[in-house]
Amino acid sequence: MPPAIAMLDDDKEEPLRADIRLLGRVLGDTVREQEGSEVFEIVERVRQTAVRFARDGDPAARAELSALLDPLSRDTTQTVVRAFSYFLQLANIAEDEHHVRRRRAHDLAGSPPREGSLVHALDRLAESEVPPEVVADFFAHALVAPVLTAHPTEVQRQSLIRNHRDLAHLLDQRERQRMTPEEEAENDLGLGNAILTLWQSRMLRPVRLKVLDEVKNGITYFKETFFNELPRLYIQVAQQLHARYPEQTWALPPFFRIGTWIGGDRDGNPFVTADILRETLRLQSAAVLNHYLDEIHELGGELPLSSLLVRTTTELDALSARSTDHSPQREDEPYRRALTGIYARVAATTRTLDRVEPVRHEIGQAESYTTPAELHADLKVLSASLRQNGSASLADGRLRRLLRAVQVFGFHLAPIDLRQNSEVHARSVAELLSGAGRCPNYEELSEVDRISLLVEEMATPRPLHSPFLDYSEETRGELAIFFAARELRQRYGAAALPNCIISKTDGVSDLLELALLLKEAGLLRPGSQPQLDVNIIPLFETIEDLQKSAATLAGIFDLAAYRALIGGLGDEQEVMLGYSDSNKDGGFLTSGWELYKAEIGLTRVCRQHGVRLRLFHGRGGSVGRGGGPSYHAILAQPAGAVSGQIRLTEQGEVISTKYGNPDTGRRNLEVLIAATLEASLTDHENRVEPAEQFHAVMDELSQRAFVAYRSLVYETPGFTTYFRQSTVVSEIATLNIGSRPASRKPSERIEDLRAIPWVFSWAQCRLMLPGWYGFGSAVDGYLQANPEGLATLRRMLHAWPFFRSLLSNMDMVLAKTDLAIASRYAELVADAELRAGIFQRIRAEWELTRRHLLDILGQDDFLADNPLLKRSLQLRSPYLDPLNHLQVELLKRHRAGETDERVARGIHLSINGIASGLRNSG
Repeated sequence: MPPAIAMLDDDKEEPLRADIRLLGRVLGDTVREQEGSEVFEIVERVRQTAVRFARDGDPAARAELSALLDPLSRDTTQTVVRAFSYFLQLANIAEDEHHVRRRRAHDLAGSPPREGSLVHALDRLAESEVPPEVVADFFAHALVAPVLTAHPTEVQRQSLIRNHRDLAHLLDQRERQRMTPEEEAENDLGLGNAILTLWQSRMLRPVRLKVLDEVKNGITYFKETFFNELPRLYIQVAQQLHARYPEQTWALPPFFRIGTWIGGDRDGNPFVTADILRETLRLQSAAVLNHYLDEIHELGGELPLSSLLVRTTTELDALSARSTDHSPQREDEPYRRALTGIYARVAATTRTLDRVEPVRHEIGQAESYTTPAELHADLKVLSASLRQNGSASLADGRLRRLLRAVQVFGFHLAPIDLRQNSEVHARSVAELLSGAGRCPNYEELSEVDRISLLVEEMATPRPLHSPFLDYSEETRGELAIFFAARELRQRYGAAALPNCIISKTDGVSDLLELALLLKEAGLLRPGSQPQLDVNIIPLFETIEDLQKSAATLAGIFDLAAYRALIGGLGDEQEVMLGYSDSNKDGGFLTSGWELYKAEIGLTRVCRQHGVRLRLFHGRGGSVGRGGGPSYHAILAQPAGAVSGQIRLTEQGEVISTKYGNPDTGRRNLEVLIAATLEASLTDHENRVEPAEQFHAVMDELSQRAFVAYRSLVYETPGFTTYFRQSTVVSEIATLNIGSRPASRKPSERIEDLRAIPWVFSWAQCRLMLPGWYGFGSAVDGYLQANPEGLATLRRMLHAWPFFRSLLSNMDMVLAKTDLAIASRYAELVADAELRAGIFQRIRAEWELTRRHLLDILGQDDFLADNPLLKRSLQLRSPYLDPLNHLQVELLKRHRAGETDERVARGIHLSINGIASGLRNSG
């Protein structure tokens, strides 16, 4: 099953062509052997016809493709879908390995530093003449934190992702070492077996994931990538800083952390409970402590140093003397004895904290560690002794990485954010106030009266809740979460649960309601010097809430009670910005612009109140949910909005794409550091004209785009019907890709639909509407009112990273659209008049958007400045088209009432395959 490799004509791409050719051939052989020659021939004819259509645009080829696909039996249909889906997965593996290969070749050749590398960022600082002490201050106060979420757009099962890792390793083997004929034959056998395993494995999950399944999946990325690569990255950063600024001392604090929402995000997910939160932290803790045990065991093998041959410090001698290992065979091996004692204490810690029995039992019994700092101090004793006695290089390997891991991961692995919707908080507070006889009608109060009442209640140590009152299930669940959070912070440390996020924040009272609930659980303690144990983080999501965000923050800072709480947290306030829901609310252009303006307003308010702002960007994988290249996204932030601290979500299939491969994972982590450094310390906006002119143009474009988008999505009669009938949104709701329901409420309204299925559905039908709709009308109206406006837009493109990033992302999205395929999905709409009216509007807007975007970019076609991605999409197109064709046919049968389970399974298989082919689609 060889691909259309002729489209990849660059010599640098020959290794990629070879890998795809190899994987395609092995897959084809597997299909022939497993399904028979007749089925294989059908797959091949479909492939060849689709390639011909994609290459030549021959209408006869499209008709021939339909003639081939439409009469297929249900079983053969599934086989074809699986074959094309698996080919796209194999192409992804080959491309990822090729990116690793190209980066290594670039580095080995001594080429100029790659954009997004730390060396490139340090070069930019040097060009900007940033003093070393400013760089040192950056790292002293920096926080860079990607946060894993369970938002369900990862369609691949973990077993298949593991299989993909095996295949990637086998390709890497072929690339990095010269193999003997026997070794090559063994590698060939491994590839064949891996692809055979892939073919014989179930692609779909039989049941919906549970929250704890998602927790375990998240932990996998720590085992595969973060445990090893994050400590290595710290060492890399320290080495490069020391080389660049040798006069500075670089004792880097643990500024880079991996966070998680999995097990703590309750917004719209009723399955996240206090018990789930407890079990999440137990699983996380057990994973990291098991990692420490493995590393300590390996260190014991690496450090059999004899006191007869090396000197040791008195601290190491004392640590060795306290060891549980009294074997005379190791009496002269102080490092091993010390490590045996450390191992015993960590083993005891796993039993105490997590009720887990270590796989490898310790020698003797020891007390458990109370805090990670105690473990770190013991390991530091070993490091200091090695360094003082001529063995610094031994300290700089595994031991150095373990020391950094303990600093970063503690005993909790990853800090968990708690998140809930503001409406839930309000109902719980209302119930508590009513039950205590304090206020019978809280939800009817005005905002001013709510604030006054909440401030009063925050100041009193008297609790509102009572064990003798019967509360609703919702309120009991909310209180249980906060009480569990207090208990778990005491058990695992404050770093385990540092943040509470309020979804749909639209006013000051939303923050105070959460503060009151925290007080009920003892996480806020009133008094003359009130203490707040966790960060209260408002999340602004809709266009209106983003527009009010600066005023909301100013209002909360004006309250002395809240300002005192922030003072106790180091005068820092985190604010989260919602890319997904703001896009669904106002469209791509307006969402991006209102987010940008909100950042400017929030930065100004925090500066006025003497508060350090940390922004948390709720970005998804797709452009319609704030996705796109992280490096350019961070540099596209307004000046002053980063300031050394940034958090951003990593969602869905992006997690496995970015962090499933250790090499790729470290590269992506490095990009986040480099971009944050550049955005914080250089004039990254690089304006050549006053900002006011560009901002005024964006205001006008945004207003026009907002009208166009809202007119279609929210004001066109029947649009909801069109959306639900022309996409797979209903079928996605039954696809077992996550624990969270598809809608926040049982409703057909788009307002209540989660942004994830909204974006995912438009991707499946190849329209990608959330990533571009409204731009064409906006630019068209602007140019009609401003005949010289094209020159202005081109200046904005070259001088303003925000606008350049916006257009670059739209360029990528439009390259993935296909109106011919989308028109076939439109045929699923039963009402012919509704179908024709709405699809014509979408087509007209797409044509406008394409024309104006290419005019501004000065290009003849999409992705003119990204030939690699363009060729990749051209390669994938012949394998995506048959999947879309079959998905439409299966949808017709399914919606006509056909109950054969193979039809529903075929739809879900096609969803999986199309998502694989489009990659960041959800």
